[in-house]
Amino acid sequence: MKNVKNLITAMAVVVFASGVSAQLVPKGGADKDKHGCKGSAGYTFSVLKNDCVRVFEQKIQLKEVDNKKTYTSNAAVIMSDDGTKAELFMPSSDGSLVLDKVASKKAIVYKKGKYTLTKVKNAYTLKLANKLVFKS
Repeated sequence: MKNVKNLITAMAVVVFASGVSAQLVPKGGADKDKHGCKGSAGYTFSVLKNDCVRVFEQKIQLKEVDNKKTYTSNAAVIMSDDGTKAELFMPSSDGSLVLDKVASKKAIVYKKGKYTLTKVKNAYTLKLANKLVFKS
């Protein structure tokens, strides 16, 4: 009889503990950022779109070059409607970087700090301090 009481007590403790821990774990999709974008659903905030976007669904995808890792990273680009700005999403950064279009006779060029995004025909290249890091 004593073993049955101990078993029932142990089961009650387990049931109570599992109920408490279930309340402490956030539910899927409950991780909204300050803009209301759900990271667990693949969304991040776009400054140019002023909305949540999925970077991996964007039309302009750039692949990492000169990669010594066992995997290849992608960067994505969103263009402003008027073509004067390019928003860059890179895997190593938190958020995005908005580049401004600059005058160029040979190509379409966007710059911000040490980053230069160039479009020639339908091909894009991204350089960091004049070193090619991503291309389409």
